[in-house]
Amino acid sequence: MQLRYSFRLYPTQGQQALLARAFGCARVVYNDAVRARNAAHEAGEKAPSAGELSKRLITDAKNTPERAWLSEVSTVVLQQALRDCDQAFRNFFDSLSGKRAGRKMGAPRFKTRRDRRQAIRFTANARWSITPGGRLRLPKIGDIPVTWSRTLPSKPSSVTVIRDASGRYFASFVVDTRPEPISGSAPEVGIDLGLKHFAVTSDGRKITSPRFLRKAEKKLKRAQRAVSRKEKGSANREKERTKLARAHARVADARREFHHQLSTQLIRENQAIAVENLAVNGLARTMLAKSVHDAGWSGFVAMLEYKAALHGRQVIRIGRFEPTSQTCSACGTKDGPKPLHVRTWQCGSCGVWLDRDINAAVNVAKAAGLAVTACGAQVRPPTQVGAQRGEAGTHRGDLSARRPRRQTQ
Repeated sequence: MQLRYSFRLYPTQGQQALLARAFGCARVVYNDAVRARNAAHEAGEKAPSAGELSKRLITDAKNTPERAWLSEVSTVVLQQALRDCDQAFRNFFDSLSGKRAGRKMGAPRFKTRRDRRQAIRFTANARWSITPGGRLRLPKIGDIPVTWSRTLPSKPSSVTVIRDASGRYFASFVVDTRPEPISGSAPEVGIDLGLKHFAVTSDGRKITSPRFLRKAEKKLKRAQRAVSRKEKGSANREKERTKLARAHARVADARREFHHQLSTQLIRENQAIAVENLAVNGLARTMLAKSVHDAGWSGFVAMLEYKAALHGRQVIRIGRFEPTSQTCSACGTKDGPKPLHVRTWQCGSCGVWLDRDINAAVNVAKAAGLAVTACGAQVRPPTQVGAQRGEAGTHRGDLSARRPRRQTQ
């Protein structure tokens, strides 16, 4: 399978200027391709092929005074921009026809120089390399220092240079990796994702939600206020905007690190993991939108899935309409929905006191067919032993035991 390995880059001032030129040239070629395909569609003509666009927008354009500066960057970068444009139109048409799952995609739009995130891609044809000193050598840019946090498992097939909104540079390598199964038997677990507790496992473990965004709200508000007080288009406003972007980047990085650490631990400790397929898009339109986005459930589950495929584990998603919070994990009785403030409840059939989150995690594991027990969902034993069916007692169907109604005149 293919994975991406990202590392921080520290280009010099001159290299930053060269990268900015490459970003701009790639953006211009992309916009020219979008404009050419839109013009062909309005004229009722067939969309130009990738070869025609390459010859017209790159090869021939370099010989014109208006686009002569395209020769100052690597041709591979421009070719990849055309490839991105073609993929964007393909995704758009597949979304219209129903071939592409998920939300409907809009038509490709023009890129602007005001986009805070810029990226260019180099393939093997660009003859980029990693120097013996550990620097990234890019054509027509130079050797860029890299902070290597780990070694690459194999030779990368391509590298994408990214500049984010906070002004940081990253190199993202596409690497072919071989699965590394984890030997030994391990238990199976169900996970209930929430807001107060980020994850609750069927064996009774509760992981508190870090709430990185909530904790950083005061700093973010202060930074946002500083941006709004500066004049638009001024250098001071750009400085404050960069500070704000870095504050948001720190929150996103902390959340991503938490997801990586927790997902790796769960994959190492469990053979199979069951999670609920939550409707995050729907929850993001409610009063809990900020908390839902702060939790980042979708990114966490995606990490679980690719790490499970890499290490020979299994991740199972159950339907979002499973009544995991309404069913007793001990006897299977369904007694209806409960408000959110009810955290513990007693089953009306078996009398077992249940923890809402642990009970839901056990039901998630059962719905996925995992071999788990419901003992972790019990809070405390019932106060009295219930009578058996054959024994005498008062039952719900016994009319004589009901309290007589008050007669009205």
